[in-house]
Amino acid sequence: MERLPMRKIKDVMRLRAAGLSHRKVAHSLGLGLGSVRNYELRAQKAELVWPDVADVDDAVLERQLFTQTTSLDAPRFAEPDWSQIARELKKRGVSLQLLWEEYRADHPDDGYGYSAYCQRYRAWSKRLSPAMRQRHVAGEKMFVDYSGLRMAVTDPTTGAETPVEVFVAVLGASNYAYVEASWSQSLPDWIGAHVRAFEYFGGVPTTIVSDNLKSAVIRACFHEPTINRSYTDLARHYGTAILPARPYKPKDKAKVESAVLLVQRWIVAKLRNRTFFSLAELNAAIREALAQMNARVSRHLGASRQELFDTVEKPALMPLPPTRHVHADWQKVTVRPDYHIRIQDHFYSVPNRLVGEALWVRITSDTVEAFHRGRRMASHQRASPGDHGTTTIRTHMPPHHRHYADMSIEKLQAKAQAIGPNVATVIDVIVRDKPRPDHGIRAGLGVLQLERGCGAERLDAACARALVLNACSLKSITSILSNRLEDQPVDAAPDAPPIAHGNIRGPKYFH
Repeated sequence: MERLPMRKIKDVMRLRAAGLSHRKVAHSLGLGLGSVRNYELRAQKAELVWPDVADVDDAVLERQLFTQTTSLDAPRFAEPDWSQIARELKKRGVSLQLLWEEYRADHPDDGYGYSAYCQRYRAWSKRLSPAMRQRHVAGEKMFVDYSGLRMAVTDPTTGAETPVEVFVAVLGASNYAYVEASWSQSLPDWIGAHVRAFEYFGGVPTTIVSDNLKSAVIRACFHEPTINRSYTDLARHYGTAILPARPYKPKDKAKVESAVLLVQRWIVAKLRNRTFFSLAELNAAIREALAQMNARVSRHLGASRQELFDTVEKPALMPLPPTRHVHADWQKVTVRPDYHIRIQDHFYSVPNRLVGEALWVRITSDTVEAFHRGRRMASHQRASPGDHGTTTIRTHMPPHHRHYADMSIEKLQAKAQAIGPNVATVIDVIVRDKPRPDHGIRAGLGVLQLERGCGAERLDAACARALVLNACSLKSITSILSNRLEDQPVDAAPDAPPIAHGNIRGPKYFH
């Protein structure tokens, strides 16, 4: 092969250092593809890199490239195990500089220089897929998404198939995956899948990288996406952070998309001809296929995902918290004038000073908690579905409501008896006739409060007249007192004066 001028070889090194492919360099310089690769390999063997050779004398450069010691037939450098280097780089704090120093300590006479070492590693890594080529530190990231292909659960009675979603989580450094089927992509299913993924991994990564699906991100934005509050709760509980993939940045999702393809190939497709009659049965089969997928040895890295997880990733994960995360929905409400908030047709009290204020309410399967400016103001046990009643805490009431709430039928009757026997009898009638005890207490208190304006003796006499007239109501007793009829015998009661009203027809109307 005719030897190229040294300036041409320098051009090859310059363009390769600029990032051009072998093919583009060959096209640009009018060379054969094999020639470009040959001269680059000679430069690597001689530990020559651009721009260090830019000013090297041509004769010196020729000797370095074409002396017998750099013969391509007899390599003089010890070749590192690049797959092992890639695994080591996934560990926290490990750099190429450190690995090169360790390599040179083992090969002081036949080891590559640092520049050639880095170049050869980059050349090796370019042969990997884009998702594998990205460098991810152990314990740093978990990528999550749903598979585009769905599976199905069959009704054993009707034979109808219900499609189910397939959730995929993959750890960045080891590619170790977790997969499960769920009924939907709803927020409870999304959160629950994360909880089970953390438990499957036995630890928590420092960051979760999610797609911009509605369960995770309320508003997708390149710089400041808005994270769903329930999703933020999950991250806070486990001490991790959520990093949504940036819109229009496919590299952000390359890792999980690569994992999704593997899941579709080794799990979804593998189970395609089987019939599952429950979600639990399907997930049991997925777990079995998942274990096999994680145990497969990667041709590029020379190790399985399980091995990389056990040796590299798992030791770097944060520990699980003492308690499991409980999913909660969040709802923004305004406090009603009666100092209650409405949650799914049930009313829960909050401190009465918050009337008219906007609160955030955290709703779990067991509790309802109300927060004002980040501070919890009320906590209630959640009412049963279909319970349209009211749950009120006494301390939330204003003082006059508290007095009413403290009143029982027994206390009401005791107060009435203290005023007079007829008052006590009227209270018994009122409480008996009302459909609910609290209605009777409210009306009875109204009768007792009349004592303030008329005294106990007049009120007892008015109640006696009301009993004779069978008119035991607050309105009737108030009328008796207003007209001072309590002391008049019932038979001697004067006729009521005719009512003067413009709409009443006179006797002449009928003639």
